[in-house]
Amino acid sequence: MIIEPKIRGFICTTAHPTGCATNVQRQIDHVVVKGAIPSARRRVLVLGCSTGYGLASRIVNTFGSDADTIGVSFEKPPAENKTASAGWYNNRAFEQRAKAVGRLALTIEGDAFSDAVKAETVEAIRQNLGQVDLIVYSLASPVRTDPATGETYRSAIKPFGAAVEAKTLNTATGEVSEVVIEPATDEEAKATVKVMGGEDWQLWISALADAGVLADGFTTLNYTYLGSELTWPIYHKGTLGVAKADLDRAAREIRARFTDQSAYVVALKAVVTQASSAIPVVPLYGTLLLKVMAEMGVNEGTIEQIDRLFRTKLDNPALDDEHRIRVDDWELSETVQAEMIRRWPLLSTETLPKLADLPKYREEFLKLFGFGLGGVDYSADVDPREV
Repeated sequence: MIIEPKIRGFICTTAHPTGCATNVQRQIDHVVVKGAIPSARRRVLVLGCSTGYGLASRIVNTFGSDADTIGVSFEKPPAENKTASAGWYNNRAFEQRAKAVGRLALTIEGDAFSDAVKAETVEAIRQNLGQVDLIVYSLASPVRTDPATGETYRSAIKPFGAAVEAKTLNTATGEVSEVVIEPATDEEAKATVKVMGGEDWQLWISALADAGVLADGFTTLNYTYLGSELTWPIYHKGTLGVAKADLDRAAREIRARFTDQSAYVVALKAVVTQASSAIPVVPLYGTLLLKVMAEMGVNEGTIEQIDRLFRTKLDNPALDDEHRIRVDDWELSETVQAEMIRRWPLLSTETLPKLADLPKYREEFLKLFGFGLGGVDYSADVDPREV
């Protein structure tokens, strides 16, 4: 079949196997060109390994530090006339390339929130790695079923207290408009914490510890985004902010149980993801950030962020007041944010092409699904079941 992008709202419902494999290879190339990253963390578990920062973490550790990895993700396989999800293709492409350089690359497909997948992962670690030195938690899901109660929770990205009026962007049409976002109820806030807070992270660490598959001196990382004051009304000061604060609580409790170096929340910069595209205000902020950071020569994509984390930040880290590792330092620098704040009130449908970079945002969005990459023949007839 000829595979083309089919976009519905904030979702691309198709993915290109050759394009996804090319995207994985380009991330690998970035790490290899920069050279080895000395590390004692050679047995790595990545929860949420198929896209974004989780995939980049798997790539950096394998091709930078010669690590063996087990990944967990929840992706859709292909059919004869239907493509898989992009993450499914990413996993297969990564596995092929990791095995080609002699590294273990085992992926468990399933609901990482469930007890069954935790048990399956523990057994896979026991049989293939013995123990793990590093656990990266990079799950992104709007829904979680609590394995203890069977109750399903759905996150709600809303402000607190009062409605918020803010600028937003329709990335399909390029229209900048005002949107009113109604405040969250207490139930919605609690549900968001259940889905996106630190509870499942702690459950994973407890399951690994109780099974004896955590190595002495292990490290676990949980990725978060804090953002700037431009996104705070909907993000940091809303339901998402409460959920992210719960990550700090979980990290403190993990450190109290193990060591001061065992658990870190890592604050990363804003990048283009399918999830963030659905959050009001964030796409507009993202298009502006791409332009400003590129003009200043400090823009980073996903692989650049994670490479910098493991190459320069993780060992002997400089921590903020909440014990977090900050890799969002370039985005939140005074120089970048001063220009962001200057341009923000000037943004409109008419000024967007000059002040921001919507074409680049669209390009980065399509790359998530394997489209728009140079060197890929998108007119070729391909089998969606093969990578």
